[in-house]
Amino acid sequence: MRRRAFISLIGGAAAWPLAARAQQPAMPVVGVLGGHTSAEWEPFVAAFKLGLKEIGFVEGQNVRIEYRWAE
Repeated sequence: MRRRAFISLIGGAAAWPLAARAQQPAMPVVGVLGGHTSAEWEPFVAAFKLGLKEIGFVEGQNVRIEYRWAE
């Protein structure tokens, strides 16, 4: 094997994990806007998370939820 081909092979093998990691899909983000305090919305948030879990979405694993309250 020629030296140039060997160096190309090693360089490609080293860059392959970086390229594979860069192509993974981004985690979806769901925004929750509450017009009251977070304590008032606690039962609704629990029901929302349960509904997401029933269809296969778990917060922190395959979906991110961002909360904003009017406190």
